[in-house]
Amino acid sequence: MFSLNEYISYYLYPRYIDMNKGIECLSELIRSQMNANPLSGDAFLFFGKKKDMVKVLRWDTDGFILYQKRLEEGTFELPRFKSSQGLCKLEWEIFFMIMKGISPRSVLLRKRFKI
Repeated sequence: MFSLNEYISYYLYPRYIDMNKGIECLSELIRSQMNANPLSGDAFLFFGKKKDMVKVLRWDTDGFILYQKRLEEGTFELPRFKSSQGLCKLEWEIFFMIMKGISPRSVLLRKRFKI
């Protein structure tokens, strides 16, 4: 199904990429640089150096879905991460804030029960 929701795991690629890369190159980065399985159904986020565009790659039962969002104005604010990290997992709430332009650094998330 074409959807991104709280039931999916989100991973941020810890380096900026050339935003001309397509499905094949991105899935190879997931395998070789992140040591993850691109066929897992998880969503993998990639940002360019200007931080005005994001690509999200996800496997959906019988093929890849590549989402792309380009901001007409402004930039995405990313959480701090070390470029040496292989995997940087994002919670759904953080992913949502990044996409909506909310600063994850200035928001305090209150503790909630999770199953």
